[in-house]
Amino acid sequence: MSGIKNILVIRLSAMGDVAMTVPVLRAFVAQYPQVKITVLSKAFFKPFFDDIPNITFYAADVSGKHKGFLGLFKLYNELKELRIDAVADLHNVLRSKIITKLFAVAGKRTATTDKAREEKKALTRAENKIFRQLTPIVERHLHTFEKLGFPIDITQLIFPEKKQLLPDVTAVSGNKTGKWIGIAPFAQHEGKVYPHDLMQQVIDILAERPDYRLFLFGGGKEETALLEQFSQNRSNVVVTAGKLKLQQELNLISHLDLMLSMDSGNAHMAAMLGVKVITLWGATHPYAGFAPFGQPQSYMLTANREKYPLLPTSVYGNKIVEGYEDAMRTITPKMVIDKIDEVLL
Repeated sequence: MSGIKNILVIRLSAMGDVAMTVPVLRAFVAQYPQVKITVLSKAFFKPFFDDIPNITFYAADVSGKHKGFLGLFKLYNELKELRIDAVADLHNVLRSKIITKLFAVAGKRTATTDKAREEKKALTRAENKIFRQLTPIVERHLHTFEKLGFPIDITQLIFPEKKQLLPDVTAVSGNKTGKWIGIAPFAQHEGKVYPHDLMQQVIDILAERPDYRLFLFGGGKEETALLEQFSQNRSNVVVTAGKLKLQQELNLISHLDLMLSMDSGNAHMAAMLGVKVITLWGATHPYAGFAPFGQPQSYMLTANREKYPLLPTSVYGNKIVEGYEDAMRTITPKMVIDKIDEVLL
C-alpha cells in the first residue's frame, strides 16, 4: 500500500460487468480517501462513475485510436502521463493483459481478477457437472485489490444518495406516485430471455393494479417495437427505449421500487444503485458468480433443474442445448408475480 497514490482500474466491457465494479469502487474510496482511482473503460460507461469521489474516468477507444497492439501501446503511453502507481485488471482479457503487462515491466505493482475459467467449465458442462456456488465476481475483485495491499470491507453496503428526478426524466416518467417497477425483458442471448408470451402475462397482471407504474427498458428498433406491444398503450406502462440517455436512465432507475430483469446489464445497473432486483434465469445460473450485487438469493428465480438437469448450460447464455428451449417456462408468471408482491410488501 505504501507509495500507491493512483490505481488504474481496468474493466472495458460489458455493461453488467462494468456496473458490478461500482460497489467495489464505492467501498474502496470510502475506506481509502487518500488514494485516487483512474477507471479505464469505454466512454459510454462514464455515467456509472460520475458521482463517486476520487475517481477519474479515462475512455478507451478500442475500435478507434486504441485498436490493436499499436493502439494499446499508445493508450499505455497516455495513461503513463497520469502517474499511475498500480494496476487492478478487473477484466483479464488480452487488451487489459497487455496494458497491465506494460505497467508491470515499468515496475508498477499489478493484480488481476481470477475469472475461474476452469470452475465455470465444470459448472456448465453436460458431463461430470460440478454444480456449486462459485465465488461471486465482486468478491474476486476484492481479492484483486487485496493483492495490491488494499483489503476492502464491503459488508456495509454503500449506495449513492437518491437525486431528484431530472426534468428530462419526468417528461417521460411523470412525477412519482405509487409503486414504480422497472422491467428489462431482454438479454444479449436468447437463452437468458423469458418467453415473450409469459412476459406479456406478467405485464398485463401488473398493469391492472392502479397504484403501479411500469417502465419497460430496452433499445433498438426490434426491442422497442416489442416493448410497445407489451405496453398496449396503457397509461401506466411507459416504454423508455429511445427516450433517455444512460445518465437519465440511471436517474430513473434509482427511483424504482423494484427492477424485474433477466440476467443482464439492467439488473446490475439497478443493483449498484441500491434498488431491489428480481432476476429470471434460464440457460445461466447465479452460481456462476454474476448475481446482482447485494440481492438475496430468494430474489433470483431459476429454471427447474429437476426437469432440466444440464442447467446451467453456459456462463453467458449463448450455448443452445437441444430440448432446453423451454427451460424458462418452468418459471411461471404466477411465480414472478408472487415474488414481486413479496418483495414490495
